[in-house]
Amino acid sequence: MATGPDDADSGQLGEYIRMQRQMADLSLRGMAELTKVSNAYLSQVERGLHQPSLRVLQAIAEALDIPADALLAQAGVVSPPDPSADARTSTEEAIRSDPGLMPEEREAMLRIYRSFVDGRSPPA
Repeated sequence: MATGPDDADSGQLGEYIRMQRQMADLSLRGMAELTKVSNAYLSQVERGLHQPSLRVLQAIAEALDIPADALLAQAGVVSPPDPSADARTSTEEAIRSDPGLMPEEREAMLRIYRSFVDGRSPPA
């Protein structure tokens, strides 16, 4: 039987699901009850024999109380979230909403902040 990249991805996803289930102290049968998916199928998913559907991935995420996007990223369906993007957004929002700054000062602060984050020198 040939193995390809999809087989490796399924194996990694299955191992991740198994690890999360064990950390949650949940049996395979218990997870099957929570997800409404047979324990035989879940066992095959954990062993990398099947790539689960989005519905099954969502049910597994809910049963394990983990964010669905974390599981989807592990499955290769979505890109992992970039934590630096959230920090940048909140910093820029704080600058924009600061009542102590005049509009020109806000724009200057944003330009300076972006120059540091983007690795460019501030405009003259």
